[in-house]
Amino acid sequence: MASNSVRCTAWAVAAVLLVVVVSAASTGTAVSCGDAVNALIPCGSYLVGSGKAEPSPQCCNSAKELNRMATTVEERRALCRCLKQTEPSLGVKPERARHLLPACKVNLNIPISPDVDCTRIT
Repeated sequence: MASNSVRCTAWAVAAVLLVVVVSAASTGTAVSCGDAVNALIPCGSYLVGSGKAEPSPQCCNSAKELNRMATTVEERRALCRCLKQTEPSLGVKPERARHLLPACKVNLNIPISPDVDCTRIT
């Protein structure tokens, strides 16, 4: 139990630090990387593999809200760059990240992979 608590705390601390650092380096789009990370905090345990096999309803609601925030091509590209940069540092399991959007029925059109070319996002 303490292990899960430590992981959740580490995830929250990393997310807060990431918000502070990335917000300062924001590209000026309506959806900052900090906004994206904040939106996905309810998905933290699922994404790092310490939660259930399927994302929670709260996680899916957050993913849907993030989808509503990223309305332009530039916002989706910025979101892609953010996800690509932050996933490894937060311990996100790639298979969980790839499964999140389909499991939540979110059509964000951003492949979640460290190899994605964000300039190709439309």
